[in-house]
Amino acid sequence: MPSLQEARALDAADPLAGYRGLFALPPGVVYLDGNSLGALPLGTASRMGEVIRKEWGEGLVRSWNSANWIDLPKKIGAMIAPLIGAGPDEVIACDSTSVNLFKLISAALALRPGRKVVLSEPGNFPTDLYMIAGLEAQGLAERRLAERGELEAALDEDVALLLLTQVHYKTGAMHDMVRLTEAAHDVGALVLWDLSHSAGAVPVNLNGCGADLAVGCGYKYFNGGPGAPSFAFVATRHHAALQQPLTGWMGHAAPFAFTDDYAPAAGIGRLLTGTPPILGMVTLEEGVRIIAEIGIERLVAKSRALSEFLRAAMADFAPDLPCVSPADPARRGSQLSFGHPEAYALSQALIARGVIGDFRDPDILRFGLAPAYLRFEDCWHAAEALGEVLASGEWKREEFKQRAAVT
Repeated sequence: MPSLQEARALDAADPLAGYRGLFALPPGVVYLDGNSLGALPLGTASRMGEVIRKEWGEGLVRSWNSANWIDLPKKIGAMIAPLIGAGPDEVIACDSTSVNLFKLISAALALRPGRKVVLSEPGNFPTDLYMIAGLEAQGLAERRLAERGELEAALDEDVALLLLTQVHYKTGAMHDMVRLTEAAHDVGALVLWDLSHSAGAVPVNLNGCGADLAVGCGYKYFNGGPGAPSFAFVATRHHAALQQPLTGWMGHAAPFAFTDDYAPAAGIGRLLTGTPPILGMVTLEEGVRIIAEIGIERLVAKSRALSEFLRAAMADFAPDLPCVSPADPARRGSQLSFGHPEAYALSQALIARGVIGDFRDPDILRFGLAPAYLRFEDCWHAAEALGEVLASGEWKREEFKQRAAVT
């Protein structure tokens, strides 16, 4: 049985221990929801203050040039690139994940004329499926869903795009990107990977697996703040032919020429649409800077060590609670998920004890493992608290069964 002493010894030997001090973590709170909203980097508030007071307050419109606001989307994209196995000119920070999905699904369909099928799996993150459905309603796409084990058999010459999330948001199960990308390419289809639950915590090698397109989230493991800008990846080989449908002025080849007709910018810049939200970009830059400094290899190593420690502790404190995440840490994301018919009430009872995980409908209790700031001691206390909640039956209290607006 993992002990508190063992957890503290692991924390003392942790090469990433010093990074915890870069984040605002309330005392008495065990935060296991960084895969939904990352913790606040302490440097973000001071950086935002500087941008608001000096760059905006004093520099005014001049700061688009003097503070280099105009280049933030590409600059942040280049910082993210090595964390996902991409080149610095293949990634850009912009818009939301949903908007980037729409742009890239549309662009993929345009790159495969005569094909309309977008293949995904049931239970994929809803916005991915909703964006396909929205294009289907316009007569531009045809949605096809296949169970995880049947995806390769569902690939045929009608498929324009395979759209999958690398790490499943509920279970943490991870797709084999290399095998599925190759299978899609064998039938002439493109592949779009959603990295929202993986980028910054698990191994991703977009160019290594030959991926065509990808999107990802800025507010989970990158700690960019609620609603932080997303990022998008397009392999260099597709840059010249890529036609994104939201032809806004910032994606123009010469946005300040103010011509009446649209001409796309060269390279990844054509994925821009409207004016970048500079305050959101600044907070994203602060979060990404820390994660990039740590490096993906060290983040992955600690993530797997944390998840194995938590899994062992859970097996001792809550032995009857089934883990629905893959047992092999190399086949799951940076999370552990457990099944229980009253998972929502359990999550609320834990929150009342200062252990913040989350719930996914209908019966998933999910614990995210953000390796930049999470401790082994946190994992031990979370398992202990869950064991006590289950043993005491306190989760049965009516107050814990009342659903909040956001769960």
